[in-house]
Amino acid sequence: MTMVHTTDTTPLASAEPLLRARELAVSRGRRQVLHGVDLELEPGELVALLGPNGAGKSTLLEVLSGGLPPASGTIERNGRVALALQSAEMARRSVRANLIAALGWWGVPRRQRAQRASEALAAMGAEHLARRQATTLSGGERRRVHLARVLAVAPDVLLLDEPFAGLDAEVRAALLADAQRALRSPERATLVVVHDRAEAWALADRLLILIDGAIVADGPPRELLADPPTALVARFLGFDGELRTGAGELVLTRPAHVVLDPGGPLAATVARTIPLEDGVRLELTMPGGRLYATADLPAPGIGDSVRVRVNGGARFQA
Repeated sequence: MTMVHTTDTTPLASAEPLLRARELAVSRGRRQVLHGVDLELEPGELVALLGPNGAGKSTLLEVLSGGLPPASGTIERNGRVALALQSAEMARRSVRANLIAALGWWGVPRRQRAQRASEALAAMGAEHLARRQATTLSGGERRRVHLARVLAVAPDVLLLDEPFAGLDAEVRAALLADAQRALRSPERATLVVVHDRAEAWALADRLLILIDGAIVADGPPRELLADPPTALVARFLGFDGELRTGAGELVLTRPAHVVLDPGGPLAATVARTIPLEDGVRLELTMPGGRLYATADLPAPGIGDSVRVRVNGGARFQA
């Protein structure tokens, strides 16, 4: 059964962050999972947490919620903190009854539960599911109800662990659109672990990138994509092309930065082609590196010589 872990603390001044962590470290056995983690969550923020598998994302949510003690560091919580785990399992009862039960666990007065359950379902576009048995829901419906259940308890800090996992593209896109509206509140801070960059871009005001147990980037998603702070962050954000210049500079690119141009300054050879829905992805080799580009059909083939230019990209000292 899905658990919603809650921590209730005495609210501090409204000017304070709703949650603040300093120098957090967490170990599991002999393995250090998190180290040196600093973060703050402000009222009104919707923050995405992105990182590769095994980076420590779920562990960070656990320790922030109070469900797991840190090995070292401090956490300040101003108000109520709720963690919704990734699993969207529900009891064998109606959708409405599942939400009302969650409100009972939270300690919401009985007279308020039905109205709060209805409001949360409406916020997630799931009011029509209220009388359905939870066991009959589709994957997308289950995820909507799962989010409605945790929204109904109205925490000050909401922590969500991959709430869009396991959905096909169309269902996920529709849920993201509704969640983006429902999760925003001027009084609440929300931190959501997401599975891929598209989810972060669709949802978040701010993006945290966690790699090898440390937060390596923090900022608005578009700004981090336009100007990643390190080569490590750039590669994680999809800068898969790499070119080393004669001036000792490392240029990392995404396919959007690489343009086929007969008058371009760089000569390259097509090493591989990958068909796409609307064209072809090209792997290009050249002295000093390997770049990736997309091209419309008809596109160059393997072994063809092409010329390219690079517009933008991230530049670092090699």
